[in-house]
Amino acid sequence: MFARSYLRTKCLPPYVWRRMSTTPPRPRRRIPTAQEMAEFHRRKNNSFLLYTSAVIVVALGASYASVPLYRMFCAATGFAGTPKVGNGRFEPERLVPVEGARRIKVHFNADRSEQLPWTFKPQQKTVNVLPGETSLAFYTAKNTSNKDIIGIATYNVTPDRVAPYFSKVECFCFEEQRLLAGEEVDMPLLFFIDKDMLDDPSCRDVEDVVLSYTFFRARRNQRGQLEPDAQEDVIQKSLGFDEYEHAPKAEK
Repeated sequence: MFARSYLRTKCLPPYVWRRMSTTPPRPRRRIPTAQEMAEFHRRKNNSFLLYTSAVIVVALGASYASVPLYRMFCAATGFAGTPKVGNGRFEPERLVPVEGARRIKVHFNADRSEQLPWTFKPQQKTVNVLPGETSLAFYTAKNTSNKDIIGIATYNVTPDRVAPYFSKVECFCFEEQRLLAGEEVDMPLLFFIDKDMLDDPSCRDVEDVVLSYTFFRARRNQRGQLEPDAQEDVIQKSLGFDEYEHAPKAEK
């Protein structure tokens, strides 16, 4: 009691003493227990694990989608003679024949791998179309073996400068085609040549276009995707990429 009176009267100013008398002491910070610290680190590790797993899943998804995305890129841009497929250019006003324009003769070609026991041929050799005019053509395939077989087709257009304007509304390319033993099927192809071709100086002298399909026996790669069962250079040639330099293929 004496010490408090002494401090009050001798050592501290009145306003400091009043503040000390009315201000409650600050609560002491509680130290977390070992169990609470373990729970905190467990949650932190779980969050890191989820983040890492998400990154791995996205990377695997991109790897699995690389081949389909590459095909979509070729089909969307007409790269190296790949006809455009289903890219939103099928508005009704674009599918109108350009009257007075020169007709273009489209030739149909059919090839198959020697390892595929099918017959494959176009039902028509040529058709003459106007830019903007839709045309329907058919190919016929028959499985001549006594086993069910899955085939897959590649395609390209020559001259390749026409490919950006050769659009296919419906086709059988790059899709699984399963034929039973001895089965014969007709495969439709609905296409048109975009009238923008008339505004391209490099295409003004084009009178003939060749659409080529090559059928291969299908196999599944390590990712479970269907692909032609053939040497890489043969596949690239069927796609019209044989004259382009390719990066070395990664070893599996």
